[in-house]
Amino acid sequence: MVGKTQSSVIDITIEKLKEGDSTELSSFSCGVEKLDDFFHNEIFICSKYHYLSSYCAREKINNKIAAVFTLANDTVILKTEEDMTDFMSETKEVINDEYHHIFIQQTSFPAINIGHLGVRKDLQSKGIGSQILDFIVSTFTKYELSGCQFITVDSLNNSRTNKFYQSRGFRLQTIHDMCKSTRRMYFPIIEYTAK
Repeated sequence: MVGKTQSSVIDITIEKLKEGDSTELSSFSCGVEKLDDFFHNEIFICSKYHYLSSYCAREKINNKIAAVFTLANDTVILKTEEDMTDFMSETKEVINDEYHHIFIQQTSFPAINIGHLGVRKDLQSKGIGSQILDFIVSTFTKYELSGCQFITVDSLNNSRTNKFYQSRGFRLQTIHDMCKSTRRMYFPIIEYTAK
């Protein structure tokens, strides 16, 4: 099987998506019909009612929308004892001993969720998704208005998308969604700050 390789990195700027972007956004396509439909028909109303915040990445060279993504507050909640055991085992390696005794007593873990992330079809595999993830992780590592221990994503359940997030340090939250349309993943922000 031949996969796409990252051929070049496109320089981008990231900004809030504005109502004035709707015309340009109407022709945007990431190649996933469900995501494209959301970007074309629902993103502005969801932003208006504070369900999420919407952003776009623009190519520096021509200011065209290269990618669109959304963020929303989230919580990592573990529903089974097995998931809790696995989660604690995996996070033990990145949670400092100084804090670990408090961490293991938590029943939920504050997070930010990447709700939708689509890169324009002609720009995929050029480093844009990685730059967006770096931006999100960096932002919430420095964000001090509220607690945020993890970044979560409900990855489209296909090998390419799952591999992308896992290659960037995201971990599967559960094995119970293997046959669903999305896989729940998380990234410990503390892992980024330790670098």
